[in-house]
Amino acid sequence: MSSLSRELVFLILQFLDEEKFKETVHKLEQESGFFFNMKYFEDQVQAGEWEEVERYLSGFTKVEDNRYSMKIFFEIRKQKYLEALDGKGRAKAVEILVKDLKVFASFNEDLFKEITQLLTLDNFRQNEQLSKYGDTTSARNIMLVELKKLIEANPLFRDKLTFPAFKASRLRTLINQSLNWQHQLCKNPRPNPDIKTLFTDHTCSSSNGARAPPPGNNPLAGPVPKPGVFPPLGAHGPFQPVVSPPPSAIAGWMSTANQSMSHAAVAAAPPGLVQAPSPAAFLKHPRTPPGGPGMDYQTADSEHLMKRLRTGQPDEVSFSASTQPPNSSNMYSPDDLPKTVIRNLSQGSNVMSMDFHPQQQTVLLVGTNVGDISIWEVGSRERLALKTFKVWDISACSMPFQTTLVKDATISVNRCVWGPDGSILGVAFSKHIVQIYTYNPAGELRQHLEIDAHIGGVNDIAFAHPNKQLCIVTCGDDKTIKIWDAVAGRRQYTFEGHEAPVYSVCPHYKENIQFIFSTAIDGKIKAWLYDSLGSRVDYDAPGLWCTTMAYSADGIRLFSCGTSKEGESHLVEWNESEGAIKRTYSGFRKRSLGVVQFDTTRNRFLAAGDEFQIKFWDMDNINILTYTDADGGLPASPRLRFNKEGSLLAVTTSENGIKILANTGGQHMLRMLESRAFDGARAHAEANVKSTIASPLGPIASVSASASPFERSDRIQQPMSLLASMESSRGADVKPRILENTEKIKSWKSSDISDGSQLKALKLPDPLTPNKVVRLLYTNSGLTVLALASNALHKLWKWQRNERNPSGKSSASSVPQLWQPNSGALMSNDVFESKAAEDSVACIALSKNDSYVMSASGGKVSLFNMMTFKVMTTFMPPPPAATYLAFHPQDNNIIAIGMEDSTIQIYNVRVDEVKTKLKGHQKRISGLAFSQSLNILVSSGADAQLCMWSIDGWEKKKSRPIQPPPGHSSTLVGETRVQFHNNQSHLLVVHESQIAIYDAQLDCFRSWYPRDSLSSAISSAIYSCDGLSIFTGFCDGAVGIFDSDSLNLRCRIAPSAYLSSASNDNPFPVVIAAHPTDPNQFALGMSDGAVHVIEPSDAETKWGGSTSHDNGGLPSIPSSSALNSQPSETPSR
Repeated sequence: MSSLSRELVFLILQFLDEEKFKETVHKLEQESGFFFNMKYFEDQVQAGEWEEVERYLSGFTKVEDNRYSMKIFFEIRKQKYLEALDGKGRAKAVEILVKDLKVFASFNEDLFKEITQLLTLDNFRQNEQLSKYGDTTSARNIMLVELKKLIEANPLFRDKLTFPAFKASRLRTLINQSLNWQHQLCKNPRPNPDIKTLFTDHTCSSSNGARAPPPGNNPLAGPVPKPGVFPPLGAHGPFQPVVSPPPSAIAGWMSTANQSMSHAAVAAAPPGLVQAPSPAAFLKHPRTPPGGPGMDYQTADSEHLMKRLRTGQPDEVSFSASTQPPNSSNMYSPDDLPKTVIRNLSQGSNVMSMDFHPQQQTVLLVGTNVGDISIWEVGSRERLALKTFKVWDISACSMPFQTTLVKDATISVNRCVWGPDGSILGVAFSKHIVQIYTYNPAGELRQHLEIDAHIGGVNDIAFAHPNKQLCIVTCGDDKTIKIWDAVAGRRQYTFEGHEAPVYSVCPHYKENIQFIFSTAIDGKIKAWLYDSLGSRVDYDAPGLWCTTMAYSADGIRLFSCGTSKEGESHLVEWNESEGAIKRTYSGFRKRSLGVVQFDTTRNRFLAAGDEFQIKFWDMDNINILTYTDADGGLPASPRLRFNKEGSLLAVTTSENGIKILANTGGQHMLRMLESRAFDGARAHAEANVKSTIASPLGPIASVSASASPFERSDRIQQPMSLLASMESSRGADVKPRILENTEKIKSWKSSDISDGSQLKALKLPDPLTPNKVVRLLYTNSGLTVLALASNALHKLWKWQRNERNPSGKSSASSVPQLWQPNSGALMSNDVFESKAAEDSVACIALSKNDSYVMSASGGKVSLFNMMTFKVMTTFMPPPPAATYLAFHPQDNNIIAIGMEDSTIQIYNVRVDEVKTKLKGHQKRISGLAFSQSLNILVSSGADAQLCMWSIDGWEKKKSRPIQPPPGHSSTLVGETRVQFHNNQSHLLVVHESQIAIYDAQLDCFRSWYPRDSLSSAISSAIYSCDGLSIFTGFCDGAVGIFDSDSLNLRCRIAPSAYLSSASNDNPFPVVIAAHPTDPNQFALGMSDGAVHVIEPSDAETKWGGSTSHDNGGLPSIPSSSALNSQPSETPSR
């Protein structure tokens, strides 16, 4: 179906909705598959209309399409099944099981068996994982949270969740315009036409029947009546005037028309993007030769029509008195503008760029002057992600960039922007490169592409969809614009023609024609097609310096905002049909301090930062509508960004922060977020989504890469120094205050916690005989802690909901229960007869859904059911014994098993078969870590060796010993553990002598060795769940918390802070476990058999605050290779 046909379906959907044909609307949504109405879907789920839910879904996806779709259908059918069980409808439940759920057995037979077992229970809540199942309504609401995230992450829905933005009654308006054209072409137009049918063309004759077509079947081929010969038809009779079709955006900027287009198409002037024989005056440098491929010049008749359009038209007739004029000036009022400060976020460094997520209205992307990017959930004030700047692969970067970094490692974000559907984001830096991340609704960022894009700074980045393929558009100091494939990072086009550094880009499309506006710091505006024929426009922007361009949300109106070198700011709307300024907005100070930023919202308002304020304009009025100072504290030219709905406005402050302003709707939305109770089951659902959702990147069809305004700052200098910083003006960029502000940023001065009052610590209750804890982990839900002791016995602690802990999550403030099933069974491993359990190496691994645990203590490997503690199966009898277990990231039936004889066996549980055996170590295996993105397995052993294996063929790719500490002459030996960072490319290596970070080539680029206050041997270490910290245990009982990037010590926790004074055996943490969702909580498995849960005190929200070398931090030691591979790491703040 063509794009215009697709748009016609949307117009029909709007018409049906306005006419209250509700069932027909949703039927057309489902049959066309163009728009997924999330509100309707939610209503049907909450009402339990399961047949309609699946029927509606079937228009967009099937069970087998992908894993997101499979999960969506599974959750719906599981809920239907549970409701049947809850209502004692066993027969109905069996029918659902056989008819609806059996299809999933081929994908996960164990899960299907577990679901089937629920039929044997009197109450399915006896199943541990369903014990928190509430009533039907709450269960449906909890399921909806997960379903929405799965739908948003599913690529099949990627361009179908947002209804296109266009004016009310658009179909009626188009019909009105068609009738107006027909009436203007009448040979003898009557002043009060009587239009009674739409089935035939209108003509002013004795009857309103069909008329003969003009010669050549082209009404424009004959004489066209001159303007003025018709009376103003809108003044007669019952017909309401409507706004005339706007002349094409391209008619003046890049004028052409296709001969084959109909009246309406010509009237709307779809772009051809080439010059006419008589181009508009501003087209100074026509580049396209006559007869260019695939493009035609205008005919004389269509040029006559375009001239006629430009000289004005009489008012038009409408076929319906009920049609509203599209320009409804009373639709919005100043009260709709977000002006009330409701959030203050502390970024910690100067904010250079911001962008709200296109679908998640309260998620804000932020880039700073030290190269950091953050993602904030402004509703909860939670920072979902933080990425400090580093070059991912320095070897792939150009020598000029490497040389630049050696001379000056500081780097700033110039622009950060979301992709059109929010599954991808791009960051442009002040030196050479752009970095592209993928993002999923759970808040996870993954490295996708790093491109050495331009020589000098990359000044802007945007996303576009030429040929329905997602592309990246960049511009830079090297005076070029470049287009990159967003999947592989290949360069597709380079546009040359600017004579100064390119400051901004604005990709857009009209009538399926994709084009890009660009601006340079000499004030030139150019326009480009995705070809190699040069620019189509060469024009001067007001101010002749730093200018950005942006369309209104509906893509119809074009605006630009710029500041001259002298500080004069210009906010204007362009008349696209003429390539001329339509209106200039007033209200700027005569000399702006810095480059003024602007944004648009609701197709109605403009906002710009000037004079320590945010100023607002109505798009149709050149005078200021209103302004706000956001309670003070703004810089002279604050940066700003609206969310998509226009209900929130993010504004930068002069103290490295962000203020969130809201209108009434935005305040209501955030209040609802605050008041929502996230109970344990919801947290469980979110945790499951987090563990399963990824954001696959690929071509996305028919998604508008809506060009939004681009933040600009005082980072631009005079052209002779090529976009260097204007920081010399920064001193004047802070609003004077009457009172001197003497407050300083709070710095956490102490790096040592030695008293129990400085943290929250809880020793978990244990009436059983204590034995050394050798393995410890949290379940994926974060609701329980599982320990494996040296006597082969497992212990499971489970937190209950209560007043102190309403969520039921693990917490140091609430005491859990040592849990056992009703049978009283213990979960104990098989033990090898010839070797005591205490002398054996234990290992453990947990399934993703927390249903099963695989474990060994020197004997056979046992698979336990976590609900019943029953042994499901055993395998791998010794010798040799299993020493480490790791599930394959893509197939839970495949397990990598490290063995005591130094081999690694790749075992298929389903068929009970060893697929292959890997040999490369000299001593027993002590660590295994998969990287799905790199498609590798890294192993470590008691020989202190690292080996890298390909997951595809299981061949060994690389092997090397870990790097010994300085001054250590002999080869290291001893147990070595490995763990991949969340980015799946950095590897944490833990040995008693060090913690170290290795890259994907097994090169060590940063390490830390015990010394000073932490001089004892290292016993265990693990990343926090957000990957920002490393929790490290020492053999003297101390715990160190390190920054994961720099390995600088944030704080040291002395044993006295969490151990009672009665401890005489000098216990120490044998193993550390990190909470799966709380980045500041961890658990310690001790040598005396105790388990402690540790959290920061209520006075501190995180460990160590802003510790530095000056306040007790212990610096890490970069390896020799780090100096070459990471020259920009830890930029100066």
